[in-house]
Amino acid sequence: MHGPATVGWLLVALCAVTGASCVLRARDAGRGQRAEAQNEAVMGFGMAAMAAPVLWGGTPLLHTAAAWTFTTVFVLLLARELWLMAGGRHRAAPMPGHLHHLLVSAAMVYMALSMALGATPGTGAHHSGANGVPVVTGVLLLYFAGYVLWTGTRLMPVATGAGAVATAGTHGSRAAAGLPVVRQAGVAAGCRVAMGAGMFAMLLTV
Repeated sequence: MHGPATVGWLLVALCAVTGASCVLRARDAGRGQRAEAQNEAVMGFGMAAMAAPVLWGGTPLLHTAAAWTFTTVFVLLLARELWLMAGGRHRAAPMPGHLHHLLVSAAMVYMALSMALGATPGTGAHHSGANGVPVVTGVLLLYFAGYVLWTGTRLMPVATGAGAVATAGTHGSRAAAGLPVVRQAGVAAGCRVAMGAGMFAMLLTV
């Protein structure tokens, strides 16, 4: 990863906290949602490890080993997502959720492989130079920027609606029973927004 070390450590903190939140969410989730939360936890911790500046500021040997290790790990995650989409396990998550996880895994593979192929610091092998931003990087940047904005704006009406139901006092027992579900959905969406923002920032530094 390239860029200031402060940015790298901020990404580490963001992704690690997101991964920990997904672990906590997986504890109280149903079977299908638990698998989804576990996948997101692995991605969060993987992003945190990948963003650590200490791995990219050392010797070329450390840089190369870290890059190929992350490439291997994320290829396995991508293969697992493909297996799940093919029906390897029954889950309640909708198809858009599967596709997003698949794109996140593919983006992780892309970043790790880019660093592995240009593993020697300063070679710039994974940069486009005068040609501008690589097409794949640009497409991924647009996707994650759009995803963060779209998911983030959808969080606001959900919170407002839940507050309105609680304030109105109608069907109080039913609203109280639904609050844990609302909170869990909000946490899940918040984790995805945080990871999307982290992916966007990491793509800028690769």
